[in-house]
Amino acid sequence: MTVHPIPPVYNKESKILILGSFPSVKSRESNFFYGHKQNRFWKLISLLLNENEPKTNEEKKDLLLKNRIALWDVVESCDIEGSADSSIKNVKPNDISFILENSKVERIYVNGRTAEKYYNKYIKPTLGKQAYCLPSTSPANAAWGMEGLLEAWRIIKENL
Repeated sequence: MTVHPIPPVYNKESKILILGSFPSVKSRESNFFYGHKQNRFWKLISLLLNENEPKTNEEKKDLLLKNRIALWDVVESCDIEGSADSSIKNVKPNDISFILENSKVERIYVNGRTAEKYYNKYIKPTLGKQAYCLPSTSPANAAWGMEGLLEAWRIIKENL
C-alpha cells in the first residue's frame, strides 16, 4: 500500500480545485505534484495564466495560490506499480470536504480519466458535486498536444 505523501495546496481564497489521480514516483520523490519533467501540467498552467513556469515547489505553490487554484489528488492510498494509473488497486479516497469548507471553491476539475473514474466512484456519491474532466497532462496522453490541451484547459482561466 502506497500512501499519498503530499498535502493539498489551497487557501481560503481558492476558487477552483484541480484533482489528479495519485502522485507519480517522481512526484513522490520531489514531494510535490506533477514532478515528472515530461508532465505538461506546470507548463500548461503557466501558459494559461500568462505566468513564468515555476521551477521550485515553493514557486509552484505560490503560482497556484496567487491564482486562486487549489490542487490535490483523488486517491489517498492505493496499491500501484510504479507510476501507472492503470495498475491502481485497493483505493482509499482522499476526503476533500475540508478544502471545500475552508475555501471559495465553486468548481472541481479532474486531470484525466483515471481521476474522473475514482472521483465519480468514491467522492461524488458523498459530496454530490460534479467534477469536470479535462484531458490528462501526463506524457502518457500522447494523443493530446500542447495546443489541444491549452484549448481544453482554457475553461480553468474562464472560471477564476
